[in-house]
Amino acid sequence: MLQFSHVFKSYTPPIYALTDINFTIEKGEFVFITGPSGAGKTTLIKLITREEYPTKGQIYFEKILVSKIPPSRIHLYRRKLGVVFQDFKLLPYRTVFENVALPLRARGESNTIIKKKVLQILKALKISHKIWELPERLSGGEQQRVAIARAIVTEPELLIADEPTGNLDPELSFKIMEIFEEVNLRGTTVIVATHDASLIQAFRKRTLYLDQGVLKRDTG
Repeated sequence: MLQFSHVFKSYTPPIYALTDINFTIEKGEFVFITGPSGAGKTTLIKLITREEYPTKGQIYFEKILVSKIPPSRIHLYRRKLGVVFQDFKLLPYRTVFENVALPLRARGESNTIIKKKVLQILKALKISHKIWELPERLSGGEQQRVAIARAIVTEPELLIADEPTGNLDPELSFKIMEIFEEVNLRGTTVIVATHDASLIQAFRKRTLYLDQGVLKRDTG
Protein backbone atom coordinates (compact mmCIF):
# COMPACT_ATOMS: atom_id res chain seq x y z
CA MET A 1 0.00 0.00 0.00
CA LEU A 2 2.68 2.52 1.06
CA GLN A 3 6.32 2.46 -0.01
CA PHE A 4 9.26 4.75 0.79
CA SER A 5 12.20 4.23 -1.56
CA HIS A 6 15.48 5.99 -0.72
CA VAL A 7 13.65 9.04 0.65
CA PHE A 8 15.61 12.07 1.85
CA LYS A 9 14.13 15.29 3.23
CA SER A 10 16.20 18.41 3.79
CA TYR A 11 14.95 21.78 5.05
CA THR A 12 18.42 23.32 5.37
CA PRO A 13 20.92 21.69 3.01
CA PRO A 14 23.08 19.80 3.65
CA ILE A 15 21.29 18.90 6.92
CA TYR A 16 18.70 16.17 6.42
CA ALA A 17 15.57 15.67 8.52
CA LEU A 18 15.24 12.23 6.92
CA THR A 19 18.06 10.22 5.35
CA ASP A 20 17.63 7.31 2.93
CA ILE A 21 14.35 5.98 4.33
CA ASN A 22 13.18 2.64 2.94
CA PHE A 23 10.14 0.63 4.02
CA THR A 24 6.89 -0.87 2.73
CA ILE A 25 3.61 -1.03 4.64
CA GLU A 26 1.08 -3.55 3.37
CA LYS A 27 -2.68 -3.07 3.34
CA GLY A 28 -4.19 -3.95 6.72
CA GLU A 29 -1.02 -3.51 8.76
CA PHE A 30 -0.77 -1.64 12.07
CA VAL A 31 2.59 0.11 12.38
CA PHE A 32 4.16 2.27 15.06
CA ILE A 33 6.71 4.94 14.15
CA THR A 34 8.82 5.90 17.13
CA GLY A 35 11.99 7.72 18.15
CA PRO A 36 13.10 10.67 20.28
CA SER A 37 11.89 14.22 19.76
CA GLY A 38 13.28 15.52 16.48
CA ALA A 39 13.80 12.02 15.06
CA GLY A 40 11.74 12.82 11.94
CA LYS A 41 8.36 11.24 12.78
CA THR A 42 6.25 14.30 11.93
CA THR A 43 8.28 15.02 8.80
CA LEU A 44 7.63 11.48 7.61
CA ILE A 45 3.90 11.90 8.14
CA LYS A 46 3.89 15.21 6.25
CA LEU A 47 5.50 13.43 3.31
CA ILE A 48 2.73 10.82 3.32
CA THR A 49 -0.02 13.46 3.40
CA ARG A 50 1.77 15.51 0.70
CA GLU A 51 2.16 18.56 2.96
CA GLU A 52 5.86 18.23 2.12
CA TYR A 53 7.79 16.87 -0.85
CA PRO A 54 10.83 14.60 -0.54
CA THR A 55 14.15 16.20 -1.44
CA LYS A 56 15.17 12.91 -3.04
CA GLY A 57 13.58 9.50 -3.45
CA GLN A 58 10.08 8.21 -4.15
CA ILE A 59 6.94 7.65 -2.08
CA TYR A 60 4.27 5.40 -3.54
CA PHE A 61 0.69 4.98 -2.33
CA GLU A 62 -1.06 2.07 -4.02
CA LYS A 63 1.68 2.20 -6.69
CA ILE A 64 0.99 5.89 -7.43
CA LEU A 65 3.95 8.26 -7.08
CA VAL A 66 2.68 10.71 -4.46
CA SER A 67 4.93 13.60 -5.52
CA LYS A 68 3.52 13.45 -9.05
CA ILE A 69 -0.15 13.75 -8.09
CA PRO A 70 -1.30 17.02 -9.73
CA PRO A 71 -2.63 19.78 -7.45
CA SER A 72 -6.08 19.41 -9.01
CA ARG A 73 -6.27 15.82 -7.74
CA ILE A 74 -4.53 16.03 -4.36
CA HIS A 75 -7.89 16.33 -2.59
CA LEU A 76 -8.89 12.97 -4.08
CA TYR A 77 -5.70 11.41 -2.73
CA ARG A 78 -6.25 12.86 0.73
CA ARG A 79 -9.77 11.44 0.81
CA LYS A 80 -8.11 8.05 1.15
CA LEU A 81 -6.35 9.22 4.32
CA GLY A 82 -7.62 9.92 7.82
CA VAL A 83 -5.33 12.00 10.03
CA VAL A 84 -5.46 12.42 13.82
CA PHE A 85 -3.34 15.24 15.26
CA GLN A 86 -1.89 15.60 18.76
CA ASP A 87 -3.60 18.97 19.24
CA PHE A 88 -6.91 17.63 17.83
CA LYS A 89 -7.48 20.61 15.45
CA LEU A 90 -11.20 20.71 16.19
CA LEU A 91 -13.08 23.80 15.03
CA PRO A 92 -13.85 25.66 18.29
CA TYR A 93 -17.16 27.22 17.25
CA ARG A 94 -18.63 24.07 15.69
CA THR A 95 -20.41 21.35 17.65
CA VAL A 96 -19.16 17.78 17.88
CA PHE A 97 -21.64 16.83 15.16
CA GLU A 98 -20.45 19.61 12.85
CA ASN A 99 -16.76 18.79 13.39
CA VAL A 100 -17.26 15.13 12.55
CA ALA A 101 -19.54 15.91 9.60
CA LEU A 102 -16.99 18.23 8.00
CA PRO A 103 -15.16 15.69 5.77
CA LEU A 104 -18.48 14.20 4.67
CA ARG A 105 -19.76 17.64 3.65
CA ALA A 106 -16.53 18.20 1.72
CA ARG A 107 -17.35 15.06 -0.24
CA GLY A 108 -20.82 16.34 -1.05
CA GLU A 109 -22.71 13.66 0.90
CA SER A 110 -26.41 14.20 1.50
CA ASN A 111 -27.68 15.39 4.88
CA THR A 112 -29.33 12.01 5.43
CA ILE A 113 -26.08 10.11 4.87
CA ILE A 114 -24.12 12.61 6.99
CA LYS A 115 -26.51 12.27 9.94
CA LYS A 116 -26.46 8.48 9.75
CA LYS A 117 -22.68 8.12 9.52
CA VAL A 118 -21.89 10.74 12.18
CA LEU A 119 -24.31 9.17 14.66
CA GLN A 120 -22.92 5.69 13.96
CA ILE A 121 -19.30 6.69 14.54
CA LEU A 122 -20.04 8.76 17.64
CA LYS A 123 -21.96 5.86 19.16
CA ALA A 124 -19.11 3.48 18.35
CA LEU A 125 -16.66 5.79 20.12
CA LYS A 126 -19.04 6.31 23.06
CA ILE A 127 -19.22 10.08 22.62
CA SER A 128 -22.71 10.48 21.11
CA HIS A 129 -24.04 12.01 24.34
CA LYS A 130 -21.86 15.06 23.59
CA ILE A 131 -23.08 15.49 20.03
CA TRP A 132 -24.25 19.12 20.39
CA GLU A 133 -21.43 20.32 22.66
CA LEU A 134 -18.66 22.68 21.58
CA PRO A 135 -15.07 21.36 21.91
CA GLU A 136 -14.30 23.66 24.87
CA ARG A 137 -16.93 21.80 26.91
CA LEU A 138 -15.17 18.45 26.38
CA SER A 139 -12.37 16.77 28.31
CA GLY A 140 -9.08 16.00 26.56
CA GLY A 141 -10.07 12.38 26.07
CA GLU A 142 -13.46 13.36 24.65
CA GLN A 143 -11.85 15.82 22.25
CA GLN A 144 -9.47 13.11 21.08
CA ARG A 145 -12.35 10.72 20.42
CA VAL A 146 -14.09 13.41 18.36
CA ALA A 147 -10.88 13.94 16.39
CA ILE A 148 -10.68 10.19 15.75
CA ALA A 149 -14.34 10.11 14.73
CA ARG A 150 -13.71 12.87 12.19
CA ALA A 151 -10.70 10.97 10.82
CA ILE A 152 -12.48 7.65 10.37
CA VAL A 153 -16.06 8.70 9.50
CA THR A 154 -15.16 8.57 5.79
CA GLU A 155 -13.77 5.02 6.19
CA PRO A 156 -10.26 5.94 4.96
CA GLU A 157 -7.91 3.34 3.53
CA LEU A 158 -5.07 4.63 5.71
CA LEU A 159 -5.39 6.15 9.19
CA ILE A 160 -2.41 8.22 10.39
CA ALA A 161 -2.07 9.43 13.97
CA ASP A 162 0.71 11.84 14.98
CA GLU A 163 1.39 11.57 18.75
CA PRO A 164 -2.34 11.00 19.37
CA THR A 165 -1.91 10.31 23.10
CA GLY A 166 0.71 12.94 23.88
CA ASN A 167 -1.67 15.04 26.01
CA LEU A 168 -3.54 12.16 27.67
CA ASP A 169 -3.04 10.17 30.86
CA PRO A 170 -1.96 6.49 30.59
CA GLU A 171 -5.46 5.05 31.03
CA LEU A 172 -6.93 7.22 28.28
CA SER A 173 -3.91 6.54 26.08
CA PHE A 174 -4.60 2.80 26.22
CA LYS A 175 -8.28 3.35 25.44
CA ILE A 176 -7.37 5.43 22.38
CA MET A 177 -4.98 2.72 21.17
CA GLU A 178 -7.70 0.11 21.60
CA ILE A 179 -9.91 2.24 19.34
CA PHE A 180 -7.17 2.23 16.70
CA GLU A 181 -6.92 -1.55 17.01
CA GLU A 182 -10.66 -1.87 16.40
CA VAL A 183 -10.37 0.37 13.32
CA ASN A 184 -7.49 -1.77 12.09
CA LEU A 185 -9.47 -4.98 12.61
CA ARG A 186 -12.15 -3.56 10.29
CA GLY A 187 -9.54 -3.42 7.51
CA THR A 188 -8.06 0.07 7.75
CA THR A 189 -4.27 0.34 7.62
CA VAL A 190 -3.05 2.25 10.70
CA ILE A 191 0.16 4.22 11.30
CA VAL A 192 0.73 5.69 14.77
CA ALA A 193 3.69 7.98 15.49
CA THR A 194 4.48 7.96 19.20
CA HIS A 195 7.36 8.29 21.63
CA ASP A 196 5.45 6.33 24.31
CA ALA A 197 7.44 3.11 24.82
CA SER A 198 4.79 1.68 27.18
CA LEU A 199 2.18 1.71 24.39
CA ILE A 200 4.57 0.08 21.95
CA GLN A 201 5.39 -2.66 24.47
CA ALA A 202 1.75 -3.24 25.38
CA PHE A 203 0.36 -3.47 21.85
CA ARG A 204 3.29 -5.27 20.19
CA LYS A 205 2.89 -4.13 16.59
CA ARG A 206 5.46 -3.71 13.87
CA THR A 207 7.62 -0.72 14.82
CA LEU A 208 9.86 1.61 12.78
CA TYR A 209 12.55 3.21 14.96
CA LEU A 210 13.82 6.62 13.77
CA ASP A 211 16.81 8.44 15.22
CA GLN A 212 18.11 11.73 13.82
CA GLY A 213 16.28 11.10 10.57
CA VAL A 214 17.65 7.60 10.05
CA LEU A 215 15.58 4.41 10.13
CA LYS A 216 17.58 2.42 12.68
CA ARG A 217 15.33 -0.60 13.02
CA ASP A 218 12.19 -2.15 11.56
CA THR A 219 10.68 -4.95 13.66
CA GLY A 220 8.60 -6.06 10.69
